[in-house]
Amino acid sequence: MLTVVELGRVEYARALRLQERLVELRRSGAIGDVLLLLEHPPVLTLGRNAGRANILASDEELAARGMVLHMVKRGGDVTYHGPGQLVGYPITDLREQRLPSGARLGVVDFVRRMEEVLIRIAGEYGVRAGREPGRTGVWTAPGGAMAGRKLAAIGIHVSRGISSHGFALNVSTDLRDFGLIVPCGIADRAVTSLEEETGFPLRLAEVAGAAARGWGRMLGTQVLAVESPEALHGELAGW
Repeated sequence: MLTVVELGRVEYARALRLQERLVELRRSGAIGDVLLLLEHPPVLTLGRNAGRANILASDEELAARGMVLHMVKRGGDVTYHGPGQLVGYPITDLREQRLPSGARLGVVDFVRRMEEVLIRIAGEYGVRAGREPGRTGVWTAPGGAMAGRKLAAIGIHVSRGISSHGFALNVSTDLRDFGLIVPCGIADRAVTSLEEETGFPLRLAEVAGAAARGWGRMLGTQVLAVESPEALHGELAGW
């Protein structure tokens, strides 16, 4: 059983603490796999081993805009999160997942499956998307002289078999905020959103539902939606 929790808008630091607690509960077997779906107020995150070179704004400019910068354990470079962006944090025990061959699912395999879920979500809204060789994430299919644009970023952390962090899918995100950074350290591609590609407004909750269904199909399990983390375990009361 996959349990999905839609949290609404949550401060990044609070969501990070929740992930850390869920990882420990998953590792101990106290809970099953969980997918957190949420959005963040405007925030920048830097992955492990990333430097500040790809943040174009000064500390003073970030402070003036109320933009917080977090150093985190996930892979990847600098990423922006903000309203209108669907963020998914899967707390998954990779040791329980298998490839069709029967071999254990690896970290790269898990990322590729995550990409596939997001590619299929884009397809549900009529947006042709796929992968770019050598780059993680989901990109629109290039058309004519226009190169593919980045629709979703992915950066995960795996500790003793348990995943955390995850994906950020631009649904109705204000793309101007990406001008503060070189997104994921990639300077030769633009960023886009589902709304930008479709030309009509989308509800984040609707796309979150598509993500929950897609994640359940990817794991090959039933999906149970709960209203809050407290429903997962008593230790999360007030989380």
